[in-house]
Amino acid sequence: MEERLIACANVYDHVTSVYRWQGGIQREKEVVMVAKTSQPRVAAVIAAIAEMHSYQLPAITSYPVADGFEPFLQWVTDETV
Repeated sequence: MEERLIACANVYDHVTSVYRWQGGIQREKEVVMVAKTSQPRVAAVIAAIAEMHSYQLPAITSYPVADGFEPFLQWVTDETV
């Protein structure tokens, strides 16, 4: 937030993740974060999260926004310049 990489984030606690890792099936409590940013900031956001994350292979993905409420989209852009 301080670096203006994202405009806002939604944090979902108490998520149970089940995944295959290092030859076994893992079941862990995790936190999911949805971060809103502008397209020019995506690479920097991914790099920052990867650097700070405790996992060796964090699940960091990006989804393009095809459409939305224009005032909100403009706010995200304004907050991430």
